[in-house]
Amino acid sequence: MPFDTSQPHPELLLELVTMKMPFGKYKDRLLCDLPDHYLEWFQRQGFPKGKLGILLETMHVIKLNGLTYLLDPLKKR
Repeated sequence: MPFDTSQPHPELLLELVTMKMPFGKYKDRLLCDLPDHYLEWFQRQGFPKGKLGILLETMHVIKLNGLTYLLDPLKKR
């Protein structure tokens, strides 16, 4: 079943602070801790398909708009 991107999914924010990057230079780093330049690289090259791509794109938008503070309360769980 494809992921419905037309509806808000608050659980995505929780996944950003708990899920680790599964591959690449930043393997095992939390998605919320990925450097801006890495997310910008994905923006240029294309985000992966599926949920990981949605999460990476969401993190990019959060950082781009200066909204990382929204994740702080979730990190303390």
